[in-house]
Amino acid sequence: MKRVKHLEIGKKFVFLILCAYAVIQIFPLFWLIMFSLKDNTQIFGGNILGLPSPWVFENYWVTIGGAKVGSYLINSVIVTGLTIIITIVVSSMASYAIARLKWGLSNAYLLFITMGMMIPVHASLLPLFLNFSKMGILNTRLSLILPYVGFAIPLAINVLTIFFKTIPSELEEAAVIDGCNIYQTFVNIMLPMVKPALATVSIFTYLTAWNELMFANTFINKADLKTLTVGIMSMVGEYATSWGPIGAGLVVATVPSIIGYMFVSAKLPEAMSAGAVKG
Repeated sequence: MKRVKHLEIGKKFVFLILCAYAVIQIFPLFWLIMFSLKDNTQIFGGNILGLPSPWVFENYWVTIGGAKVGSYLINSVIVTGLTIIITIVVSSMASYAIARLKWGLSNAYLLFITMGMMIPVHASLLPLFLNFSKMGILNTRLSLILPYVGFAIPLAINVLTIFFKTIPSELEEAAVIDGCNIYQTFVNIMLPMVKPALATVSIFTYLTAWNELMFANTFINKADLKTLTVGIMSMVGEYATSWGPIGAGLVVATVPSIIGYMFVSAKLPEAMSAGAVKG
């Protein structure tokens, strides 16, 4: 009986710790939402932590309409979405070739791709700018998608290669016996087996592309093509700044990340545990 009581007390203690941890994690988001519903008078007048009084919902209308955050959001969705799709397609095919096909330079190729993770992003800024200028693709979405995909592929190939190597070869043999060619085996048999890894790659690629500022600020000068990060930064005035609309813009930029994570959150722990156990 004492042991049962100790276990119950321990569970309650752990529950309280987890509740406290959840509050600590959720509070910054709550504070940001409250911040976005205030004006400068409240923010700089000692009400930085309290509830808005009054509630300035106009900040969202100013942000989405006047500040063109809606347009910036669409640009970020297009650039990030295409980056994820291209990264998944290219890295999944390359990983399958490295992990499952028999050719002599597969390990050397994987090492070569892995070296791409060692290249500092800042070191590539000037070479990319000069090359994109010669190619005439500056101030286009392509000038963002190409480097985003290039820097996402090394990590994606490493993650997917590990997962492809854990799949039993009997599945491929059964697919061949049933008459599947290599393409049908890859699409119908192998890809569904690595869904957790695809979810993991999608999350990391999304976070990198969605939050990226340096390339977006350097390669894009047209207001109609700016992404969210650059658009929100441009809302800071030279002499005066309305911080409430900026907070509203940050909320708009944060909500898609939360929604996206809700869709793939079930796959992420599975991917992490599978990689740890099977690898």
